Amino acid sequence: MSLGDEGQTRTRLPEGGGEMYGGVRRGGRSSSRSLITVVGVVVLLIAAIAFANRGGGDSSSSAGSGDRPKTAATAASGAEAVRSRTGGIPSGFSHDQQGAQSAAANYAVALSSADMFSKVRRDAILQTIIAPSRVTGFESALDKAYTPEFNKAVGLNEDGSTPSGYTFVSRTTPIGTKVTAASDNEATVEVWCSGLLGLAGEKSTNPVTNSWFTDTLHLQWTGGDWKIVTQSQKSGPAPVPGDDKASSADEMAKAVEEYGGFTYAR
Repeated sequence: MSLGDEGQTRTRLPEGGGEMYGGVRRGGRSSSRSLITVVGVVVLLIAAIAFANRGGGDSSSSAGSGDRPKTAATAASGAEAVRSRTGGIPSGFSHDQQGAQSAAANYAVALSSADMFSKVRRDAILQTIIAPSRVTGFESALDKAYTPEFNKAVGLNEDGSTPSGYTFVSRTTPIGTKVTAASDNEATVEVWCSGLLGLAGEKSTNPVTNSWFTDTLHLQWTGGDWKIVTQSQKSGPAPVPGDDKASSADEMAKAVEEYGGFTYAR
């Protein structure tokens, strides 16, 4: 297997936006109250990721033992996208740099989905995409992050359910991926993302806002697939806000309900 000769990522543009835990921007139209609320959410989620990664440096060193891939312009690889799924999440990625990038993009989407706010669904996601030796640590850290207080901060009920008459939005759209280190069985992949987070509804005090962030996933080949060992995140790169008119709560809720997601592949 050669991990150093692949180019950059190809993604298929998804439904009008995506979630997750990045820096916050709302095109200059959000109120300071909404901005403060979402910034608070971002801080909590980044802290959760940091806790999940604590004490996990034993296997990351080998990821840098191989040649560092050269950056290149985005180009289609010509390979087929992964076709299998496990628990609704794409799986069965190829054992090469391309497969690692595809896995990282799809895992970034899963980790920032609305399902993460449900304990049962969150644990199922972690069992699917996290390396077996790290699952317990991720579960413990995220259980401490997704508290009743946190759920209320994003507009949900204390148990993580969505209030009647509202639509909860938590989506991420990968814009591109980059391998920063790779060896035969490990890879570190950065995923540049745009995200949506908030509660769509006429009287919502947590309207859906947009953010830009970069997830860094350290992956390990285990059990015949790529799995996450550690994850970290930083804000940006973020483009200059456009002059788009913010949609109504009804339009946003309808879009989230009607537009499905995609499988991302390099």
